[in-house]
Amino acid sequence: MFTNRKSGTIHRRRLQLAATSSAAAAMMFFAANCGSPSGSVQAPVPAATGDPVSAQTTELGTILVDGQGRTIYQFANDKNNTSTCAAVCAADWPFVPAPPSLPTSSPGVIGKVGSTTRDDGHRQLTVAGHPLYTFVGDSTPGQTNGQGLNLDGGVWTVVSPAGVPLTNPSPVNPATQTPFAPGY
Repeated sequence: MFTNRKSGTIHRRRLQLAATSSAAAAMMFFAANCGSPSGSVQAPVPAATGDPVSAQTTELGTILVDGQGRTIYQFANDKNNTSTCAAVCAADWPFVPAPPSLPTSSPGVIGKVGSTTRDDGHRQLTVAGHPLYTFVGDSTPGQTNGQGLNLDGGVWTVVSPAGVPLTNPSPVNPATQTPFAPGY
């Protein structure tokens, strides 16, 4: 029986190429449709408004961001309009400074904007009496890497436009502004 080795090699290479192409196509499909709760629709990156605080839509829903579009957090250990995050804690969770003149309103913010004086004498922005922070683990606007972390003795959460912590935010489809169905 005669076998053409060259023909067999070409056939194996075609099968390998087809398998590789199919795998690449499947990976692109899953990346586009399963890479985020929103499928191929990504949440917009919060805009840098320059306002000390504003409400912006993210994958976690509408949350507060600072003037550069970075996510704002609350520390569960803060009580009575007083920050308890200092020293090593403040290195990871920089406080949002209060401007010299507090705004009478901020875009999308429905909680009362105020300030508190920290132990070091700096003024810190508050919403609904809660001191506000950013997280060094968020390197760009739109990141929410600090959400739900239990660090420095307490839990850190993103903040709603009302100024209350969102301890269990529902992912939102930015195209429709509605929560995703369970099992997204």
